[in-house]
Amino acid sequence: MRQDGPMGHVVLFHSVYGLRPAVLAAAERLRAAGHQVSTPDLYGVPAAETVEAGFALLEKIGQDVVLGRAAEAVAQLPLDTVLAGFSMGAGVAGALLAERPATAGLLLLHGTGGSPAAVRPGLPVQLHLGDPDSYEPPEEVDEWGTAMTAAGAQLEVFRYPGVGHLFTDPDVSDHDAAATETTWTRVEAFLDGR
Repeated sequence: MRQDGPMGHVVLFHSVYGLRPAVLAAAERLRAAGHQVSTPDLYGVPAAETVEAGFALLEKIGQDVVLGRAAEAVAQLPLDTVLAGFSMGAGVAGALLAERPATAGLLLLHGTGGSPAAVRPGLPVQLHLGDPDSYEPPEEVDEWGTAMTAAGAQLEVFRYPGVGHLFTDPDVSDHDAAATETTWTRVEAFLDGR
């Protein structure tokens, strides 16, 4: 992937579960690699233990409140901050793209995000998905990818055969250690502009 150099600041949005240890561990790994990382809590309450409880929390808090908190969290960050997220958080990151056209990149873990209408030419976008992923039908992902590329995104899509949806989270049944390590190696290269 061609970029002008390393991407400095990253905001990492959590999944529907809430701000779990896996998100904080990912942030620590990226900090150790030299990046500044923010991990906003979009719920303001302890993380859910199950995906069903997570969806219940999201419904109780409301999508508009979650998106408002996300916008507030990035308001004071550099304009070129990388927007990143896990699953629901990928959608949140993508939703902010229209308001932050100078973002250095869009990093999507376990879910698509971002409207082609918000893409600036040359925007680096990296997507990591389980294959198959029950939340992300292949035909929808392919259609989204074609539209993002047509809009000018420098899109990389990585699919991980045989792993579940939230495979980078060691506290859920989907976890796959090998796929997780490969993902973070690729993420670090993406953020380093390689």
